[in-house]
Amino acid sequence: MWSYPAFFEKGILPAVFNKDGLTIICLFCHPKTMKRNITFIAAGVVILCGLYILIQLLTPLPVGNKNIEIEIPKGTTFRQAAEIFSKEGVINDKNLFLFVGRISRIDRKIRAGYYSIYSSMNTLDLLRVLRKGQIIEYEITVVEGDSLREIADKLAEKGIVDREDFRDLSSDADFLSSYHIAAPTLEGYLFPDTYKIPKGMDPEDAIGMMINRMREKYSGKLAQRAAEIGFSEREVLTLASIIEKEAITDEERPLISAVYYNRLKKKMPLQADPTAIYGVKSSREKITAADVRRKTPYNTYMIKGLPPGPIASPGTKSIMAALYPANVPYLYFVSNNDGTHRFSVTAEEHEKAVKSYRQKKLEEKEEADIWKGT
Repeated sequence: MWSYPAFFEKGILPAVFNKDGLTIICLFCHPKTMKRNITFIAAGVVILCGLYILIQLLTPLPVGNKNIEIEIPKGTTFRQAAEIFSKEGVINDKNLFLFVGRISRIDRKIRAGYYSIYSSMNTLDLLRVLRKGQIIEYEITVVEGDSLREIADKLAEKGIVDREDFRDLSSDADFLSSYHIAAPTLEGYLFPDTYKIPKGMDPEDAIGMMINRMREKYSGKLAQRAAEIGFSEREVLTLASIIEKEAITDEERPLISAVYYNRLKKKMPLQADPTAIYGVKSSREKITAADVRRKTPYNTYMIKGLPPGPIASPGTKSIMAALYPANVPYLYFVSNNDGTHRFSVTAEEHEKAVKSYRQKKLEEKEEADIWKGT
């Protein structure tokens, strides 16, 4: 028979049972103490689990002293990403990683790309990076007046696409057609702006980002205005690109635009200096008499009307100037050698302005020579 001390009836622990000489100690047999002890143990389990989770979340990731990059491919689910991190030895407890990602709703969407994993990061840091989508990105700035050659250099420098592939893609007929570009190349269609391009992004997508930015800016009222004046998108961007290369001050952009509009109306050659060297040499180099006499498809000294496409990436101000020229009769302009220009209506006025410019240049050279000799 079972026997137990009377003190168990009073709720005192532990209870001792005797069965055929076998002593059994029961910690939970009395109803009054069972509930309390289960509560204590449950609380202990919760605390231990909490400590485990805290330790796992705050312990540095097991990557040693090195920094690594891990790619999360496009279309990857959070569970698949956890598997990738686990295989790379970045996380210790995949199930805990999935659990925290689920309750924090990070698992709903994960951004594809390359993630930098630093030796000082812990699991909580990694989850925060995933939540913010902080992938490795390269910052590329296209400035007003950049040509395809200059943009290619910037992209190649960051390893986004090499120069030769960029050159091939910029004139690829199928690629141009996919973006409805009716020009020989992408020149002028990559909008001046600062872009953050994810590492590993397909070059076509990176370039498409720049084209789409141009279309975002050139839409609505601007496209409507182009239709009003009878200009196509290509013609607007082409004229705007010439204005971009000629103008230095914003105030003169509409005036320069007016000069070319007036020349187009009179069927006069545009005679825009930057077109004479496009595709031949850098715009930073001096334009010579031989340049303006060189026969190229873009040289407006040798062709009638606008070139077949833009010669650079125009900014918003130049596009606006191309769409809204000043209401002036000017047909000529020449540099004042100080960032501004002198505008003329007749050839005679222009010749005087050119002589004045040359005289000023000569005087500046003589003054410079004197300073060198002192």
